[in-house]
Amino acid sequence: MPMITITKRDILRSKIVTPAWYRVHVEEVGEKTAKSGTSQNYPVEGTILFNADNGSKEFEGVPTPGNWMFNEKAIGLAVDFLKACGAEVDLEGGRFELSDAVGKDIDVFIGNGVYEGKTQNTITHQYRLPRAK
Repeated sequence: MPMITITKRDILRSKIVTPAWYRVHVEEVGEKTAKSGTSQNYPVEGTILFNADNGSKEFEGVPTPGNWMFNEKAIGLAVDFLKACGAEVDLEGGRFELSDAVGKDIDVFIGNGVYEGKTQNTITHQYRLPRAK
């Protein structure tokens, strides 16, 4: 039988959070070809630090949902993410390096949804600049 390793992060990944605004530390922004093969996805990985509205650390350490990503065909969904990371985005658009988000703490609304009959955490592309604690 194969030996597997399960980390604390793996265990926390399945923890369902109460829908709320969370301060999230952005750890990684990647690039991956979409399953269709016709576009690029930009998956984001982060970790919850605390509830951004009330300071609760009940979900501290929970990784952000695995479905948190942007697709080049709907890149407009990244505008509020970029603004939350401190970028100035105006109606003229521009070029932005998504990897500049790595290391930033931003406020992200994390909700719940159902996928294949199971409740899971979801990112609904709602972002804001961090508010004071």
